[in-house]
Amino acid sequence: MWHVGIDEAGRGPVLGPLVVGAVAMPSADLEMLVEHGVKDSKDLTHKKRVELVDWFYVQAKERGWKFSLIVCQAERVDHGVQTTGLNVLEVELFSEALIEIRQQVKEPLTVLNDACDVNEQRFTDRIAARMPQWPWDDSSIHSEHKADSTYPIVGMASILAKVQRDIQIQQITDEIGHPLGSGYPSDPKTKAALAMLLLESTPHPELRWSWKTVSRAWMEMYGVEPPKRPFTVQNQKTLF
Repeated sequence: MWHVGIDEAGRGPVLGPLVVGAVAMPSADLEMLVEHGVKDSKDLTHKKRVELVDWFYVQAKERGWKFSLIVCQAERVDHGVQTTGLNVLEVELFSEALIEIRQQVKEPLTVLNDACDVNEQRFTDRIAARMPQWPWDDSSIHSEHKADSTYPIVGMASILAKVQRDIQIQQITDEIGHPLGSGYPSDPKTKAALAMLLLESTPHPELRWSWKTVSRAWMEMYGVEPPKRPFTVQNQKTLF
């Protein structure tokens, strides 16, 4: 039996991508996560998260562990928020990550999700409904609030997602040439950057235009509602 943990990073920030990570490994290897101090990414320093990601990639190569990272850019986040809603978008992203894992592992899977819905069972059911040919033999899907704190394999997925989002934010920072902070609206560096990212005829493409933080700032600067975001493609990247 293989176990799969799935979690996200970047649901709340006003800029940058939302990243979903999935990790898969045999049952016999789960204890290794505990031995190496894997826990919820929020309970670890940046340095420790990076160390654990480096360790995981080495083990994945040597032991055959599998992973998937779905990078959902701000444009797709806005599209999801303005159409189906953020919870359904996260269902789509979790589903895409799990499908990538299934393509790599054909054995029965025990899947644990950090639930992104107040209704844990609804989150599970929505993901299962998107799985090709579900139910898979002897496989199961379970969603639970704070699963990243309860199950080390979900914690490992949260760490992969968080480190990948940090990489993406650093790339955006380098391109813009201005400190962006964490991307959360309460971050002073993010607050300072927001005004600069609203100086063009439209908000910067790395901003989430659907966030009230952006619309309020635009109204304060220009006295009108911000323009509607045009949507082109679902610009998400998969890394595995």
